Amino acid sequence: MTAARPTALPVVQFHSRAGCVDLGWGHPHPAALPVDAWAEATHSALRRYGAAALTYGYAAGPGPLIEWLCERLAEVDAGPPEPAQVFVTGGASHALDLVAALLCRPGDVVLVDSPTYHLALRIVADHRVEMVPAPADEDGLDPTATAELIRAIIRRGRRVAMLYLVPTFNNPTGRSLPNERRSALLAVAARSGVPVVEDDTYRELAYPAPAPASLFSGAEPGTVVRIGSFAKSVAPGLRLGWLTAAPSLVAAVTARGYVDSGGGVNHTAALALAEFAASGAYRRHVEAIRVRYRRQRDALVAAVRAELPQAEFVVPDGGWFLWLRLPHPYGGTELLPHAEAAGVSYVPGRQFFVADAGHSYLRLSYSMCDPETLVEGVRRLAGAYRAAGLSERSTPLPG
Repeated sequence: MTAARPTALPVVQFHSRAGCVDLGWGHPHPAALPVDAWAEATHSALRRYGAAALTYGYAAGPGPLIEWLCERLAEVDAGPPEPAQVFVTGGASHALDLVAALLCRPGDVVLVDSPTYHLALRIVADHRVEMVPAPADEDGLDPTATAELIRAIIRRGRRVAMLYLVPTFNNPTGRSLPNERRSALLAVAARSGVPVVEDDTYRELAYPAPAPASLFSGAEPGTVVRIGSFAKSVAPGLRLGWLTAAPSLVAAVTARGYVDSGGGVNHTAALALAEFAASGAYRRHVEAIRVRYRRQRDALVAAVRAELPQAEFVVPDGGWFLWLRLPHPYGGTELLPHAEAAGVSYVPGRQFFVADAGHSYLRLSYSMCDPETLVEGVRRLAGAYRAAGLSERSTPLPG
């Protein structure tokens, strides 16, 4: 392959810091990115479709990708969508922004799981809504308490535009909402008329497969909008994802001005992914990365158990993250500067909450590092924990 041309401008989002094991970023391992297979898929798409691969695409996304996606979801979920229920997006973040633009009005209330994906909070906030944490406990969102909260908000004359959550291999906790709560939440959504926005980004990263059935697969039509992405299962640089929803919502998305102006989102990459899938490369790739990420998860879990036994956590059955709780009520927040001084970093738990909460937690990502690096990172983290004296204090530092 031709070497990249040197440039003084940045090329990628993440830049490693010298001497630092960064366990904060939820990025793929470089060796897990299918460079050669993707090159072949791109060439195959160009050979198959010619100029049609490089022109304006069909608004909802190219037929070959949508057809394959419906077939794939029939395999990895409890029920496939119909083609009219699918819209191809520029990734999960783009899908969430589109959905929020359709469902939300300035001043609305949006309920969010606690904790939840911290960057989703920024996307939703862009729509000038008030975000309110939905009641939750260690098993995840509490449907009964959430229904009571929705009624209370409506009695105050406010509109609840939607409820956002990551019910399968949650980011940051790695946990999945229990089946009985999934059914109860769907009943709440149907009764209240508040649509659920389900972030299903990690479905393919189940250790072992299959992942729990999606909310979308068991919902009444129009109750759930499901967001998916190829960022974790193939590569984030594709900027390619999808949403499944009622045909009326998909029609509303395709009617937006920028879609009408530009045609399908990321049309060329979408056709390349269709080729990647049709060749069998997608299936082989997902099977390989499941093995890789499970091995990396196990290495991180073993290291934390050995080096930082004070931390409480649940071993995740999928995804990329380990969610630790330290005994000190502000442990996750106070430990960070000591950790970075020791050459390791993470995301403090408070970033995953709307309210001022989560200070005892921290999120470690096992996706980007080899097992040996993960072990070294935890060794440094444990040393920082001891040096900070957090195990000897039960109250936060003054100020």
